[in-house]
Amino acid sequence: MIRMNTFTRVELFTDTDGVARFRTNDIALDQGTEAARLSALMSSGGLQLRQSPVGFRSVFHVTTTPQWVFILQGQMEIGLRDGSSRVFSPGEHFFSNDVLPEGEEFNPQVHGHWSRQVGDQALITAFVRA
Repeated sequence: MIRMNTFTRVELFTDTDGVARFRTNDIALDQGTEAARLSALMSSGGLQLRQSPVGFRSVFHVTTTPQWVFILQGQMEIGLRDGSSRVFSPGEHFFSNDVLPEGEEFNPQVHGHWSRQVGDQALITAFVRA
């Protein structure tokens, strides 16, 4: 979502108790011109595209490398341990930062999130590593 002079980043993150949650924060669009507001330049570690077929669903997992996820086609649902979920549609994004806490081994009863394709279109996403 873009508001005047800020970009709202939806973030999937690992909270202090090791559980995945969503939060939002604003990124300042304080550069550029009034006609084209820009954020500060962010570094990236590469771009990867993915296509997931109709019916795709993952098991609980964590993000290995923090990355932006942009939905290009179809819909992607992200489910959390507390039973809540969010559906992201084309043009929407989230910052996937649900990493395993340092020094811990993955516990499928505590850590992570699941994802799935929703609807009748294949899911196409762009991952931009932070």
